[in-house]
Amino acid sequence: MTLAQDAAAPIAQRRAAVEKVLGRTRLTMLGGLGVILAYLVYVFFAFDGPGLLARADGENARILISDMVSYKVHVSRDNRTGDIEVAFEGERKGRYPDGESPAWVILGADTVVDLGNGHIVTYGADNFVRYSVPGYGDITAQPSRAGGVNAALPAQEVPDWINASRNRIVVDTDAGRFIVTRNRTEVFRYFAGWELFFFTLDSPYSGLSAGELLGRAFAGEGGAIWEGFWGNVMWNHGRVAWAIFETILMAFIGTAGAALIALPVSFLAARNFAPLGALRFAVRRVFDFVRGVDGLIWTVVLSRAFGPGPLTGALAILVTDTGTFGKMFSEALENVDPKQVEGVRSTGAGGLMRARFGVIPQLVPVLLSQVLYYLESNTRSATVIGAITGGGIGLLLTQAIITQKDWEEVTYYIVLIVLMVFAMDSLSGWLRRRLIKGRAED
Repeated sequence: MTLAQDAAAPIAQRRAAVEKVLGRTRLTMLGGLGVILAYLVYVFFAFDGPGLLARADGENARILISDMVSYKVHVSRDNRTGDIEVAFEGERKGRYPDGESPAWVILGADTVVDLGNGHIVTYGADNFVRYSVPGYGDITAQPSRAGGVNAALPAQEVPDWINASRNRIVVDTDAGRFIVTRNRTEVFRYFAGWELFFFTLDSPYSGLSAGELLGRAFAGEGGAIWEGFWGNVMWNHGRVAWAIFETILMAFIGTAGAALIALPVSFLAARNFAPLGALRFAVRRVFDFVRGVDGLIWTVVLSRAFGPGPLTGALAILVTDTGTFGKMFSEALENVDPKQVEGVRSTGAGGLMRARFGVIPQLVPVLLSQVLYYLESNTRSATVIGAITGGGIGLLLTQAIITQKDWEEVTYYIVLIVLMVFAMDSLSGWLRRRLIKGRAED
C-alpha cells in the first residue's frame, strides 16, 4: 500500500462515520415528524374534525361576513294594520319619519320597493304582495290570519333560493331578502358600510357631506356637530369611549396594584433576604396558588363575592399578577449583585436604606420591563374579563354578539380593541425606552 493510500484510509473511515451519524439524525428527524403527523391526525379525529367539516355552512359564513361590513334597510308592513315602516336594521331608533323613505322606496296606495337590476317588490291592497324576479317571474302572496300565506309561484320547479310553506315564504336573491308571514311582510336591501355611523336620521346634519359639515363647523356649529356624533343613539360613541377607558383602567389598576403588593412581599421569598426556609416556602406557595388559578376563574369567584363591575375585573387581574410578579421579583432579588448592597452597608445604612439604594436600582430594569409588558397583555385580558364582570368594551362586544344581528357593531368593537392594543403596545415600548434606557429612540 502506498503512502497516499495509507493517508486516504482514515479519511474514508471518518467520512463513513459522519455519513452514519447523519443518517441516524435524518431517521430521527423523520421519525419525529412522523410522530407529530400521527398526533395531528389523532387530534383531528378525536376533536371530531370530520363532523365539524360536515356541519360547516359556507352560506352562513358568507351572510355573517356580509353583515359585519354592510347593513340592511328594512321595508316592513304590518299585515294586521297595514302600516309600513322603513328602518335601518329594523330598529326603531333608525326609523325614517312617517311619510319619508329612501329614493328606491315609493310610498303610496301601492308601495313599490326597487331593489335594483329589475327586482321590484310591490305592496298592494288587502295585504297582497308581489316580487318580480328577472328571469324567473312574479312571486305573489296573500297573507291572512286564518289561511296562512297563500303563495303563487311560476309554474316550474321551485329553486333552492325560495323556501315556501303554508305559513311562510322566504326568497333570497342577490338583490335582497323577501319574507312573508301571516302577520308581517318584509324586504331587506343590503348596502356596504355601517349605517348612520356619524349621525342619526333625526339629526340636522344627517346626509351632509364632509365639506358641508366643515363649513357649518367654521360657522359656529362645531359643538352641535360633535354632540350629534358623540351622542349618536345608534352607535353610542360616547358610551364606547368610556368602555375603552374602563378596560384600560382595569388593566392599569390590576397591574400596578399587583406590582406594588408583590415587590415588598417578594423579599420574603428571596433566599438571600429571607434566611428562614419555612417563611420562604410559605410565601412561594402563596405566589404559586394565586398565579396557578387562571384569571378567568378568579373573575368568576370575585364576581360572586363582590358583584359585577370593572373594579371586580381589576381585582381579578391584581390577584393573578401578584403571584406572577412575586415569583419574578423574588428570582431577580436572588440575582442582585451583593457588592452594591455591601457598599451601601459600609455607609452605616440600615436594612430599609440598603434595599432602597442597593437593591431597588438593580431591580428597576427588570421590574419596569415586566410590569409594562404585563400592562400591555392585561389590556387584552381585560376585554375578556370585562365580558364576565360586566364592564369595559368586553361587555359591549358580548352584548352585540348575543343579539345575533348587530354584527357591524361587533366589527366596530373589534377594530377599537385592536387599535387599543396597538396604542398600549406603542406606549409601553416608549415608556420602556424612556424609563429604562433614559432616552426616547425612534
